[in-house]
Amino acid sequence: MTPQENDTRMPVTVLTGFLGSGKTTLLNRLLAQPALDDTAVIVNEFGEIGLDHHLLESSSEDMVLLANGCICCTIRGDLVEAFARLRERLAQEGRAPRRVVIETTGLADPAPILHTLMSEPEVARHYRLRHVVATVDACNGLDTLERHAEAVKQAAVADRLVLTKTDLAPPAMADALGRRLRELNPGAAMDRADAAPAALAGWLDTPDDADGRGLRRWLRAEAYEAADAHDHGRHTHHHDRTRHGEHIRSYMVTRDHPVSWTGVQRWLAMLASMRGPDLLRVKGIVDVAEHPGTPVVIHGVQHIFHPHVFLPAWPDGDRRTRIVFITRGIERDLVEETLRIFENK
Repeated sequence: MTPQENDTRMPVTVLTGFLGSGKTTLLNRLLAQPALDDTAVIVNEFGEIGLDHHLLESSSEDMVLLANGCICCTIRGDLVEAFARLRERLAQEGRAPRRVVIETTGLADPAPILHTLMSEPEVARHYRLRHVVATVDACNGLDTLERHAEAVKQAAVADRLVLTKTDLAPPAMADALGRRLRELNPGAAMDRADAAPAALAGWLDTPDDADGRGLRRWLRAEAYEAADAHDHGRHTHHHDRTRHGEHIRSYMVTRDHPVSWTGVQRWLAMLASMRGPDLLRVKGIVDVAEHPGTPVVIHGVQHIFHPHVFLPAWPDGDRRTRIVFITRGIERDLVEETLRIFENK
């Protein structure tokens, strides 16, 4: 598969975050921005979003149309059905939103939603995953990450983290939370919810992995090297916090030489088969021996992988194979050793 500049599938951003972390407040701020007028939103219950009556243009049992052109749809059980209802309604009204935002429940594991976007044929035909955004409460975030595995997973799989309630948290607490999130997910961008609304709205349309540009931040090697040094070099005491229970680790595997694409595919299939539930997210770019100068973008969540994308050129000057793993209980040594077995096959 090659990148499609004219990909007509609607990009989807998944907005996740623990109970009370400010997802709904952030979503309401985003929907108020004129730049996001043409947005479709999928939520669990309409009551969870603050829809002012003067904004309502029409409504039905499971669909609300806002005067600014946004359309909100409830999941009401099955996400595949929600996508189908949304597409049917859009077709009836001749609307073509530029994006979809899915707001998850606070206790939701985002992985099943990502699986639906990546593996359900009818959904994947019309929609594509763009971003996973997680809100984290600056006041209670450290304690939440300590106590709740769901919150850890939400932060671990995100490619953008938004710190909320920073105006209520002592600066030292917000800084400590930022450091903890950097350890957990070094490649994710980090924003504060009190940033200018227009700036927050802008990142919904930032590039994804379709052309490789969205990979640059995710694949910053120095971020993972710093996290690894923190884990293994600077501190000998166990201050893993969430890793005590969940053993969630983030690390990057690199190769300075081209590798066999056939071998890499077999390697990923083997890892997914053996440890799929523990592969929280895998994303990277591969220098393949079979296609010199044509790197391949890979992206997987647990046992499901996106169709791979061949790029026409490298997105930056670093032409190494770089694959980021966010895992639960899978040590880096195992990943490295198994790649060595397959990389030349």
